[in-house]
Amino acid sequence: MESFKIVAFKLGDEEYGLDIKNVQSIERIQQITRVPNAPHYVKGVINLRGTVTPVIDLRAKLDFDQSDYTNHTRVIITKYNEIQLGFIVDRTSDVIDAAYENMENTSSISGNTEFFEGIAKINGRLIILLNLEELVKTSNN
Repeated sequence: MESFKIVAFKLGDEEYGLDIKNVQSIERIQQITRVPNAPHYVKGVINLRGTVTPVIDLRAKLDFDQSDYTNHTRVIITKYNEIQLGFIVDRTSDVIDAAYENMENTSSISGNTEFFEGIAKINGRLIILLNLEELVKTSNN
């Protein structure tokens, strides 16, 4: 049984995940410098240990209702094809093991599913796995 690790996080009441191999770190929300003429979901850039990192509000990117940032709000720093991006999430939960055979495709989800890679069923939890490649691709345009 081939498995991989997921960093689980919440947007509202729903649980999402990213493959841990693309996650660099999880940071508290910090001072974000706005970027003029950026898409609505690009909140700006942060200086992360000397690296200027664009920050995407995942709620805005996925067309969810906006909510205020709290003490639980986190920025998940990812790296894909040498592109470092931060994604603002409501809260991070945990790192969990997932098996490929416990994944379902997203054909049962209506709406815009290009950002969803699959749904992991783990210990009674349903975690929507995000497709980082698509998120990075559309965030870089």
